[in-house]
Amino acid sequence: MSRDARWKTLLDLLVERGRLDVEEAAAELAVSAATIRRDFDQLAEQQMLVRTRGGAVVHGVSYELPLRYKTARRASEKQRVARAVADLIAPGEAVGLTGGTTTTEVARALAVRADLASGSPALTVVTNALNIANELAVRPQFKIVVTGGVARPQSYELIGPLADGVLGQITLDVAVLGVVALDVTHGAAAHDEAEAAINRLLCERAERVVVAADSSKLGQRAFARICPAESVDTLVTDTAAGADMVRRFEEAGIRVLTV
Repeated sequence: MSRDARWKTLLDLLVERGRLDVEEAAAELAVSAATIRRDFDQLAEQQMLVRTRGGAVVHGVSYELPLRYKTARRASEKQRVARAVADLIAPGEAVGLTGGTTTTEVARALAVRADLASGSPALTVVTNALNIANELAVRPQFKIVVTGGVARPQSYELIGPLADGVLGQITLDVAVLGVVALDVTHGAAAHDEAEAAINRLLCERAERVVVAADSSKLGQRAFARICPAESVDTLVTDTAAGADMVRRFEEAGIRVLTV
């Protein structure tokens, strides 16, 4: 098991149980106690967990639930953010959409825009999210491009080298990025490193990057970085975002829209 996979497993076990002992974790992961102690120490240095005598306890980092469990969380905020993000997209553009609850709402907002009811195409949408592709595929005016890859059941996103091959052959006007965390210092992040890698490629292929994130995601950090804050052009969030938080993002060169 690679270090990244081991760390992800340890964090998953921690959020499930609240605490882990070194010997218990070593037995479950079939590695030495010394390896687990070193993992715990390194994760504690990154503030991903809290080290205790003989083990570790969960830190206040946002952990992942499957997408179907997250849909109802902060639904009104996500819908407001999504409508504002959709308004930033011009007819005829090529748009990349990552997976996630907020980006799914962006897709729905685009689908009902009157000025996108016709065209050839009205929009080109590139996504690695199966649920988004499924919702938009019935819109004949939208050209839908789905990356290859292996489906990740937690988020319905396609990941892996097959997705890399498609993304390496395209260019985008805008990438709309769903995140679990966005911080001025640590950048945009996801829970899964393979998912983050695909999202990073979408950003690299785009002329501009828009992060769609409700205020609970701001100032947070998560396991796998997608891109640094300076790669983000625009952040769309809700009005619960604190003035100091907004100011910090603006000082980093990010345009912030609150809705």
